[in-house]
Amino acid sequence: MIFDPKEHSLAETHKLMIGSILPRPIAFVSTLSKDGIENLAPFSYFNGICSDPPSIMFCPARRGYDGKTKDTLNNIRDTEEFVVNIVSEDLAEQMVATATDFEPDINEFDVSGLTPDPCQIIAPPRVKEAKISFECKLNQIIPVGNEGPGGGFVVIGTVVLFHVDEDVYNNGHILIEKLRPIGRMAGNKYIRPTDQFEIIRKIKPE
Repeated sequence: MIFDPKEHSLAETHKLMIGSILPRPIAFVSTLSKDGIENLAPFSYFNGICSDPPSIMFCPARRGYDGKTKDTLNNIRDTEEFVVNIVSEDLAEQMVATATDFEPDINEFDVSGLTPDPCQIIAPPRVKEAKISFECKLNQIIPVGNEGPGGGFVVIGTVVLFHVDEDVYNNGHILIEKLRPIGRMAGNKYIRPTDQFEIIRKIKPE
């Protein structure tokens, strides 16, 4: 089967991508508007970039129905600060509650029932219930694709402070069984990292 995106609808291409790029970690991003309104939203195009300085990226797409940019991106443009909160399984329902395209004056902390907790370096709050949070300063925003539905942005942030619950950390390692992160699948499906296998790789060729 050959799939040429020029010959298919945006919806079909989108479904192919989210059904193939699996599982996807979830960045639960908290921001603060220039007017001081708290915002909270999940993004599943998310990953790390490098460790020196510690840097992450996530990709807020334009809204599919009108092509407008999302509140998270607008807030980061204005303030150049944001928090990435890691989603554990016990936060899943609250995370999904924030995924609706609310108006900019709606505080998703109130919608979800989650608790905003002050950060130490930046102004936006972190999610108090999250077991791991990254305080981030904006590195750069890279526009990608069309200026309409289907286009998006790569947001790169430098992590200036980590918040890690002591229960999920031991001797330099994150305890996956205590963190219980979830990943995004296609549609309304999510996944737990409970079925793992190990392959030892060589550091250098022999």
